[in-house]
Amino acid sequence: MDALIALGCRKFLAVGSCGTLVDIKENDFLIPTRALRDEGTSYKYLPASRYVDLDPVAVEKIGQGLKEQGLPFEPCTTWTTDGFFRETQDMVEYRRGEGCQVVEMECASMAAVAAKRGAEFGQLLYTADSLANVEAHDDRDWGQASQAKALHICLRIIHNF
Repeated sequence: MDALIALGCRKFLAVGSCGTLVDIKENDFLIPTRALRDEGTSYKYLPASRYVDLDPVAVEKIGQGLKEQGLPFEPCTTWTTDGFFRETQDMVEYRRGEGCQVVEMECASMAAVAAKRGAEFGQLLYTADSLANVEAHDDRDWGQASQAKALHICLRIIHNF
């Protein structure tokens, strides 16, 4: 992202899967409005804080793009961690108690880089596996039904980004 910004890119739209920490069905679309910073990269770009807020303009543009396509979505708070083995039963319950609905591995990092460099960044997530039942991880189908669809959605959204 740093290299792309140095080359002149100023707007970024990421798309990816996430695990659910609460009862959300598979293949639902979510737009992170803030990310809990539990990885290392974001701290190299922004002062220490618990969360990084996502660009409200980017969040609005993604939401508008989904509305135009007639697709339901929800805003969310995500837990960004760079190690999925850290998603222990105790930690899932703790993060859920902090208001996180989902977990993924890049949102906080990319939001921090964009904020530091003055770029616009937003992310579209689709739900894959579930950690809502901390006693039994549910792979479901890893959100496979949404992978191609999410990319096509983002290609349509990027025109208005």
